[in-house]
Amino acid sequence: MDTNVNYTIAGIFVITLVAAMILGIIWLSSGLSSIQNTSYEIYMKESVAGLNVDSVVEFNGVNVGTVKKIEIDPRDPRLVYVLLSIKNNTPVSQGTKATLNTKGLTGVAYVALEDDGSNPTPLVKPPNEPYPIINTAPSFFWRIDTGMKKLNENVTKVTKSLQALLDDENLQSIKEILIDMRHITRTLATSTDQITTIIHNTAQVSGQFLPVMQSSQEMIRTLNSQIIPAASKALLNLDALTGNLSDISREMKENPAVLIRGKTEQPLGPGEK
Repeated sequence: MDTNVNYTIAGIFVITLVAAMILGIIWLSSGLSSIQNTSYEIYMKESVAGLNVDSVVEFNGVNVGTVKKIEIDPRDPRLVYVLLSIKNNTPVSQGTKATLNTKGLTGVAYVALEDDGSNPTPLVKPPNEPYPIINTAPSFFWRIDTGMKKLNENVTKVTKSLQALLDDENLQSIKEILIDMRHITRTLATSTDQITTIIHNTAQVSGQFLPVMQSSQEMIRTLNSQIIPAASKALLNLDALTGNLSDISREMKENPAVLIRGKTEQPLGPGEK
């Protein structure tokens, strides 16, 4: 009797332990926690390679949820439909943008949420949609890929333009221009040599006339210091002499007797008063 009781107690203990373990696994795996999640939709316009179901969803680097579904949008095959499960306390608003990112060198993709603060209004479910839709932004690699494509297109356009510019006719014209430039360069070099020769000859002539110029300068200095002052003095004397001759001429006209009696008054004769 005691043996059966012991077996019954042991069986109940084992069943209870197994049930507790199952409940713990269900609790941990199915999320039987007090935190509730909200579903959101995003529509990616680029490849989501590396993104899988249960991939992480981060808000400013903090883990806030997981990816629940990934499929091609049946309404537009260019878009990828992704369903997210995010914690209720995550501040998702109309200013929130979803971007596809990868972690380091591992290449593990995840959805990154960032809020630019442009519109803090909470998201609401649009008509004919089961969940609110978070706007998306291009990823870093998509921007690089787009930039490289545009760069490649621009390089191709430039290459075609150069090919059109450098056709046989234009190449021949460029060749003729280069030949003309060579002739012009040679002509300029010859002219330069001639100008140099002229300048050299001019310098030689100037050197020959230098003694003459020096003698002329000495003559000018002599004129200024000796001849011109003497000439000026002579001219002054001549001017005074001319004045005197004018006075004499005037007196002779007025009294011709001056030539006989002179300017000295003569004594009165008998009977003169």
